[in-house]
Amino acid sequence: MLPYGRQSIDPSDVEAVVAALGSDWLTTGPRVAQFEADIEAVVGAPAVTVTNGTTALHTAYAAAGVTAGDEVVTTPMTFVATASAAAMHGATIVFADIEDDTANIDPAAVEAAVTSRTRAIGAVDYAGHPADYDALRKVSESVGAVLIGDAAHSIGSTVHGRPVGSLADLTTFSFFPTKNMTTAEGGAVSSIRPDLLKRARTFRTIGVVRDDLRHTDEGPWYYEVQSFGENYRLPDVLCALGSSQLKRLAAFKARRQQLTARYDELLADVPGLRLPIQREGVDPLRHLYPVRVLDGRRREVFERMRAAGIGVQVNYIPVHWHPVFTDLGYRRGMCPVAETFYAEQLSLPLFVDLSDTDQDRVVETLRNILGS
Repeated sequence: MLPYGRQSIDPSDVEAVVAALGSDWLTTGPRVAQFEADIEAVVGAPAVTVTNGTTALHTAYAAAGVTAGDEVVTTPMTFVATASAAAMHGATIVFADIEDDTANIDPAAVEAAVTSRTRAIGAVDYAGHPADYDALRKVSESVGAVLIGDAAHSIGSTVHGRPVGSLADLTTFSFFPTKNMTTAEGGAVSSIRPDLLKRARTFRTIGVVRDDLRHTDEGPWYYEVQSFGENYRLPDVLCALGSSQLKRLAAFKARRQQLTARYDELLADVPGLRLPIQREGVDPLRHLYPVRVLDGRRREVFERMRAAGIGVQVNYIPVHWHPVFTDLGYRRGMCPVAETFYAEQLSLPLFVDLSDTDQDRVVETLRNILGS
């Protein structure tokens, strides 16, 4: 089976991990600080590493001060963690519909959804194409909300030369194996605001602080927990892999863009198929290549591609359809653009080591199924 996504590990990655295993540090050590510095160099803002993309979201919402009684406006076209991580802080989730062309959250829908109780707005860079953060910034400032970017798909992407990671107040990343780079499991939170970054760092470290202590006469060993947090610390050994992967991020981006361009060219004339778009000024590092299969044939195409040994995927089930949300009163039909997109969406294989030959096989199989 040709997968829809796969990590790219080379000898330099293995050497970095082996060196970490042979050092004095396996958990939080010098490689954590180095990886965080390496992330900052790419995303344009200081970063805190965490254990995965979901805990990155949980940490970001904590840093934003999300709590019971607050509202968080976010997109239904994402993995459930974008919403559930806020709900676990006690927030009410308000879903705003998406743009038809990018599948990113629609700023106009967000503007219609915000209230005086909106604590945060959570955008998602679907498939690696950044959301419209400039428009979302205006909405967030109008109600005093924190703007959060879920960039699990988009590390390495830019908008008019500005890197993802510097566009929102807080930005979260995932380093799962199928993403644009990997630490096996891992994630990060970056912030352009020092106060929010400090809160994120404290939350991911069980709430432990060693400065601004309330009692200063205990001794050099002393620390305090002034607010509750979680143990979301990413260990040195995985940070070593992350730093090694970041050295190859430019090459990863070039290959993914090359593969995206080939798909665009080879599928341009296929009837019943709608291809992803790229807005002016956006330079994306594509995590997914999401096509839309029209005329109600998505399931047929999915099953026949899988039967042919091609690992297509559907990304994602609308979040408000999950029973954990329908049990709270959310209903189908409340985000029609997202639901139409879901009914047609299909992700084709896209990963750095995908060969042109295998990509040609994907295209030929899809063409044959659609009768082109």
